[in-house]
Amino acid sequence: LPLPLTLGTITPQHLLANRNALLAGGIRPHLYCLPILKTEEDRRALLDALRTGCPRLFLGTDSAPHAIGRKETGCGCAGIFNANAALELYAEAFEEAGALEHLEAFCSLHGPAFYGVPANDEVVTLRRETWKMAHSLPLGNEEVVPFRAAQLINWRMDG
Repeated sequence: LPLPLTLGTITPQHLLANRNALLAGGIRPHLYCLPILKTEEDRRALLDALRTGCPRLFLGTDSAPHAIGRKETGCGCAGIFNANAALELYAEAFEEAGALEHLEAFCSLHGPAFYGVPANDEVVTLRRETWKMAHSLPLGNEEVVPFRAAQLINWRMDG
């Protein structure tokens, strides 16, 4: 029988954070997303899955740039903004998983192969360099808090 056409996209936040980050010491609205962050055991299972190089797992940032006022409210919007450093964040996760050799395929090849479209022929380069994520970023006349705000990131994209 043919294999089922089941796939999964994985966000950087689900690879790098667990629900304790969302709930420890109070609710942290900028870590609220759907599906909600899972247990550490679940996060580790996702890292284990990266090590397989499975072609049905691929990048899906689900990046959501909700302004601070829409997150820090009684009924805040679900979603985490990660687009400003998604590749760098994925590199951290793959490094933690010991699976850097699968990063390019996960980010660039598996998705297009599944959907039957050509892969992009442009190339980006990531280098191991520590830098600090901004506390917030402009969003029109407002601001958005990025994933890992004011924290150190261990990879940087050239250019």
